[in-house]
Amino acid sequence: MVADTVLNHRLICAGNELVEGGRGVRFTVDCHGVSEPAFVVRFQGRVHAYLNRCAHVPVEMDWQEGEFFDHSGLYLICATHGALYAPESGRCLGGRCNGKGLAALSVIENDGQILLIEEGRERVG
Repeated sequence: MVADTVLNHRLICAGNELVEGGRGVRFTVDCHGVSEPAFVVRFQGRVHAYLNRCAHVPVEMDWQEGEFFDHSGLYLICATHGALYAPESGRCLGGRCNGKGLAALSVIENDGQILLIEEGRERVG
């Protein structure tokens, strides 16, 4: 018998809620039994999702709810520390993140909807 991981898709929002380099959508994810804040943004035509916590100190990053980009719309910025992150990878670009990146989450855009890909229980087959 082979055990497979079942992938579940959970709706986050409609795709048209995300504007290129604009306001993100906040949501929560279950991490080891704890509800954690997360967010999704659109950059270079693709959707990217991360846990909503700075790599320097785990504080939420948005300076107003859903505002994760800097004024240029090119970088994700921590409102508390000013750390800059690459929207397409979560990689630290400068500031107090000291080379640590954001924790990425798996998302897809399908039929005009943004979906979180969650791993479910194992299925034996």
